[in-house]
Amino acid sequence: MSRIGKKPIVIPDKVTVSVSPENVVTIKGPKGELSQQVNPAITVEVVDKAIVLKRPDESKQMRAYHGLYRALLNNMVIGVTEGYKKEMELVGVGYRATVNGNVIEFALGYSHPIFFVLPPEVKATATAEKGKNPTIILESIDKQLLGHVAAKIRSFRKPEPYKGKGIRFVGEQVRRKAGKAAAKK
Repeated sequence: MSRIGKKPIVIPDKVTVSVSPENVVTIKGPKGELSQQVNPAITVEVVDKAIVLKRPDESKQMRAYHGLYRALLNNMVIGVTEGYKKEMELVGVGYRATVNGNVIEFALGYSHPIFFVLPPEVKATATAEKGKNPTIILESIDKQLLGHVAAKIRSFRKPEPYKGKGIRFVGEQVRRKAGKAAAKK
């Protein structure tokens, strides 16, 4: 049996969970509301302030769905109570970002600025302190959307292995390579 799938999801106070007949799970909390379509074969029940998922058989596909939907629903519960946050830093001379409403403007060493429109569910703030790399903080209740937006922003200028310049997550280790001068010796 799936170790992840069989664990019940505890519903905190101030969170309401509803399951429609079409197997759409809607979770409302202090930070917002999220909904997820669940495979019709997986049954979702709300029992004693907990969400319990059950599968019809032990096939490989059903075991995979069991763990998947349990993880997705757990992420939704965490999202509507605490929210998710990703921090990214811009490493490079002249690299900077400014946030205007839901648009982030990047200066990343190209001949033109890059404008990125954020989805309405994602909020961003940019900070630039003297002596430190500029940082962007992304916040959302939807973990999947937040990861997608962060990956898209990172794709504008991925960290390169020779000088380490680019957009990276805070705390990310970039494997550095020796340049061609070190290779000749």
